[in-house]
Amino acid sequence: MPAKRAKRKAAAEGGSSNVFSMFDQTQIQEFKEAFTVIDQNRDGIIDKEDLRDTFAAMGRLNVKNEELDEMIKEANGPINFTVFLTMFGEKLKGADPEDVITGAFKILDHEGKGSIKKQFLEELLTTQCDRFSKEEIKNMWTAFPPDVAGNVDYKNICYVLTHGEEKDQE
Repeated sequence: MPAKRAKRKAAAEGGSSNVFSMFDQTQIQEFKEAFTVIDQNRDGIIDKEDLRDTFAAMGRLNVKNEELDEMIKEANGPINFTVFLTMFGEKLKGADPEDVITGAFKILDHEGKGSIKKQFLEELLTTQCDRFSKEEIKNMWTAFPPDVAGNVDYKNICYVLTHGEEKDQE
């Protein structure tokens, strides 16, 4: 009886004992594809060597053991697909919905163009609240390069933050 009560309590608090219920079938399939890409030796478990090989395949050689160890330590044991999916669920659990993040950016978009100036955004991110480091700023501009006029498409940033991939460019 206590186990049933705990499940009901978790459900009432927005939690679930089944990580697969957190995602739709399309998302689960995308996570499965990502897991398969990372599981380089195809043994069903992502380990340190799988991560090293994945980084190498992406052109990043000489990844430090400490960095790989930190990634592996995020799980409470071997990283099979269910653990992998759970880790993503936990990371995404506290994320705000796309419309909330977009709304926050819109406050900064006084002209309503769907973009804000790179210099303005960078100043905010490096001087306010949880300040971005130079490395974090560099990574952001690599992931979301501004256009030639120095404008940043914040709608794309919001989409990627909440969906994990870029919108198809029309």
